[in-house]
Amino acid sequence: MNDKADEKLEQYRKPQAPASAANRLWPLYGAGWENLGKDGGAMELPVPKPGPDELLVRHDAVGICFSDIKVIRAGENHPRIHRSMKEEPVVLGHEVALTVVEAGENLRDQYKPGDRYIVQADIYIGGKPYAYGYELQGGFSKYSIIDWRVLNGDHGNYLVPVKPDDGYAEVALCEPWACVEASYTVVYRTTWQEGGVVWLIGDGKGVSLGKATAWRPAKVVLDVSDSEFAGQVRAWAASAGVVVQEGDDGATKYDDIVVLGHDADLCERVFPRLANGAIFNIVLDQPLPRAVAVDIGRMHYDHLLVVGADASDLSAAYTPVRTQLKPGGRCWILGAAGPMGQMHLLRALSMPGKPAKVVATNLHAARMAPVRKMFERQAAELGVEITFLSRDDFADEAAFLARKWAESDNQGYDDVVIMAPSTTAVQQASEVTADGAVINVFAGLARGTLVELDLNPVAQRGVRYTGTSGSSIEDLRHMRDLVESKQLPTNHSVAAIAGLEGVGDGLHAVAEGRFAGKVVIYPNLSKPLPLTPLTELDKVLPGVAAKLDADGMWTREAEDELLREML
Repeated sequence: MNDKADEKLEQYRKPQAPASAANRLWPLYGAGWENLGKDGGAMELPVPKPGPDELLVRHDAVGICFSDIKVIRAGENHPRIHRSMKEEPVVLGHEVALTVVEAGENLRDQYKPGDRYIVQADIYIGGKPYAYGYELQGGFSKYSIIDWRVLNGDHGNYLVPVKPDDGYAEVALCEPWACVEASYTVVYRTTWQEGGVVWLIGDGKGVSLGKATAWRPAKVVLDVSDSEFAGQVRAWAASAGVVVQEGDDGATKYDDIVVLGHDADLCERVFPRLANGAIFNIVLDQPLPRAVAVDIGRMHYDHLLVVGADASDLSAAYTPVRTQLKPGGRCWILGAAGPMGQMHLLRALSMPGKPAKVVATNLHAARMAPVRKMFERQAAELGVEITFLSRDDFADEAAFLARKWAESDNQGYDDVVIMAPSTTAVQQASEVTADGAVINVFAGLARGTLVELDLNPVAQRGVRYTGTSGSSIEDLRHMRDLVESKQLPTNHSVAAIAGLEGVGDGLHAVAEGRFAGKVVIYPNLSKPLPLTPLTELDKVLPGVAAKLDADGMWTREAEDELLREML
């Protein structure tokens, strides 16, 4: 091993001062690719000096996210941008691993040079978003300042410490991985919202409150036609100290809406009245006569849950929702060839309680081929049956769906994970579910996107739709723990690497869907490294390529060799 290279790597891990007085970064001056960079590339500014309550940090690795592309396309119309980008350009990059270089005088007891962190990007101050890589300068820069907004925001300190010997890429990718993991650890209510508002609407004949008599909302809005049920509700409310309002006011957003009866028109009319985090409960006396158009975007972004029962007890639907993959079950991952799809696939193969069978599908066979190469051997070693299917291998959509049903052993899937932002994908998923199935609508369709869903399986067979957006500080800490305990190898998500000069090409590659996995930028390499797929690394850096694992995946050893050669 080259002693000089090892010495440089050791010095890099314990920085005392910036190696150069220049800070290189990629500015974005507004919507459109023409506004990315200074003359199409990175620009240089002096390295900033931290104030008394600030930290100067070095960005060690940063993943490119499709959310970065959304900012390039939307510019100041993006919901997380709140300033003139021409006057104050945005520096993107929120999937970051960083190291403290210098602490301001008031922070030197708490932060030392060499301390390492990752960042929970969704930072809020007084309820207003100041996201890292959006309002705050992000990772497409060598250095940046961390100020009080990151260290003392609405949710406390948004920096999450990591161990000194963690890989840079593996912890940088904790941020997107935390969003994946959060979709499996979400917990839903099993009662009416305590202190909330419930709307009981519909027929109500033959229905009982069941266990709901022990629940304590603040108010029940009574809008039912059956007098016997209405009397039951009034009597309970009087004894429980719950306010009863006769009839809807046309404006209230409800924490729980309970539709009594099989009126599909009524379901569609009241669904928009759900508050964020609300539960929609359909209590069927007989099957719904048709599919119901529901806002799938709100189910994802606003954390809505649809439950139901075909029993007379309206509380019967409020059972715990399984969000982990069913051990020994059948799992369909739809859109498995993209970066997030690969994460879900890798998680299915890595975590305890693995499914017995995974069916991974994608539109194009060309994109599925590298995914097959990466995961086929791993699945076989773990005893998980895995099948890879691509839409363009089939004559039409009907033949594709028929094959997917057959691959479920003609029994339906226990779990369906949807990466494709497509109403057709959601509808197809609803048609191939087993009893008690969970459909994870991970892809974010815009609020207001209506999908016609057969909700009878929700009430009759316990099918549930889940959807989460983003992650919390606790989610990021949990993800860091999974990485540091070697339970989830986030490095396996890496598909291409580059130095800071490769940011532009990397963003274009993500926008075009050029790689199945993640693009990771190393902003502080001393030598230029253009965007390089791992599959071509042997042509550029053969010594680094030799440190990839048997399946050609990124490793901590490969990263160390990259730094030895490029610092």
